[in-house]
Amino acid sequence: MANSFKRKLSRSIGTSLTAVGSYTVPSSTEVTVIGLDVANRTASQVLVDVTLNDASNDTYLIFQAPVPSGGALALIGGDQKVVLEVGDSIKVKSDTAGSVDVVMSILEIT
Repeated sequence: MANSFKRKLSRSIGTSLTAVGSYTVPSSTEVTVIGLDVANRTASQVLVDVTLNDASNDTYLIFQAPVPSGGALALIGGDQKVVLEVGDSIKVKSDTAGSVDVVMSILEIT
């Protein structure tokens, strides 16, 4: 089995749930999310949702979390990890159009 550290990026996420980096776990792959940061690009506080989508349902990792102007939310990292299975994705949305950038760091095991 090969291990690969990767990062997935999404810019200017707005009011629709968006898969970070358009990434869905491919077949024959195990993934551990080792970092997830959401940065607010606006001059006002925003509220963000982050979900784990299992190809049919969105389950909230965090719901309407406030992120101050110019601030960031480090949802996953340190001791907190999330395991993804084949077909899973992490999705993010904000209450404000084009307001947040997201960086997700993963470990893929193939």
